[in-house]
Amino acid sequence: MSLDSPPAAASRPDLPLSTAQAPPGLVALSFAFAKMSLAGFGGVLPFARRAIVEEHRWMTADEFNETFALCHFLPGPNIVNLSFVFGSRFRGFVGGVAAFAGLVAPPMVLVMALAALYAHYGDIPALRRVLAGISGAAIGLLVATVFRMLMPLIKRRDVAAVLLMVAVFVAIGLGRLPLQLVLLVAVPISLAITLYMRRRAVT
Repeated sequence: MSLDSPPAAASRPDLPLSTAQAPPGLVALSFAFAKMSLAGFGGVLPFARRAIVEEHRWMTADEFNETFALCHFLPGPNIVNLSFVFGSRFRGFVGGVAAFAGLVAPPMVLVMALAALYAHYGDIPALRRVLAGISGAAIGLLVATVFRMLMPLIKRRDVAAVLLMVAVFVAIGLGRLPLQLVLLVAVPISLAITLYMRRRAVT
């Protein structure tokens, strides 16, 4: 069976969206993440979520949130972690390398070229105003992605998860507490709540 053809189970409506498409091959992984990185003005995360969840349906919204949460707690850039974890999930270590290469290689070439141009023309006032406007659009993209990732929790009426999210935001964003300290407290609480809710659902 070709990797591009959907499996027979895709016709079952009770299956999650992530099983509705065949697992991507190495070339598809590399090309998909290269496309995300080249389109990702202001950050790749919004474009990665749209491609993985909405366009290709390689993951459900909940699966993407869970995977991104794991990558968020790992050292290094979140989206880079996501590319390797995502690729490894479908094609093992080689798939992780393919997704990582697709994500990093194209923008690296562009950034090197733009850095050379900025070194010569970076002091032009008009260019600085353009960059300031782009930064505003980048923040808007990030906020929109946060709301999209929040919707599955709201639809499930997961009050505990939403309250924990708000508490972490207040602690780090408003209280300016150290990230490591907040994570040391938030992660055990989150795991405890999850285990409690699953046991309660079973019983």
